[in-house]
Amino acid sequence: MGVTEAAQIPKQRGEPLLDSAVRYAEERHWDVFPGTWLEAVEGRERCSCGTEACASPGAHPARPDWSTQATGSAVGARRMWSKQPRASILLPTGRTFDALEVSDSAGFLALARMERMELTLGPVTCTPDRRMFFFVLPGAAAKVPDLVRKLGWMPASIDLTTRGEGHFVAAPPTRVGGFGAVQWARKPTAANRWLPDAEELISALAYACGREAADARGRRA
Repeated sequence: MGVTEAAQIPKQRGEPLLDSAVRYAEERHWDVFPGTWLEAVEGRERCSCGTEACASPGAHPARPDWSTQATGSAVGARRMWSKQPRASILLPTGRTFDALEVSDSAGFLALARMERMELTLGPVTCTPDRRMFFFVLPGAAAKVPDLVRKLGWMPASIDLTTRGEGHFVAAPPTRVGGFGAVQWARKPTAANRWLPDAEELISALAYACGREAADARGRRA
């Protein structure tokens, strides 16, 4: 039996960042670029950017021209991570995919509902700071606010945002500070190579986020 595509996707832990970055470019045709990394300073880990109170230690762009640095070439990815093997793996959004961002509590609730509905899902990441990112077709950023309004919610009232052109997400197995690594809630496989449109997922996500917002209001009352 041959090795499946799913088996080629980076493991949750333990695989060198270089190998992971190369495989994302080579097998998924995702653009990748190296970000900051974690350094041991006086017995603790600190972001290579040097900022004491870095908001995303070890998982943000290392240079302002990151969007032009991103490459979909496996050779280019290998070259960049060979120079800095500890660099985080960042994926620019708005190119081959956009990402719908929600809290992990809303995300797992929505994920269970989507699976019951047998919706076609793309890859989904879960970050150490308890955020989830659902990969969808590009263009979601422009239409999600209107889709949310049509479902009866004001976009500002629920914790659902979109990352599109000019933004990025961190990819597994990137580590964020001392909190842990970005992981796959749903790994990239041959079955989810074709991404869903945001419109297919927005109802389940908005419902989960709306329910979470209502619960939060109830606790404050």
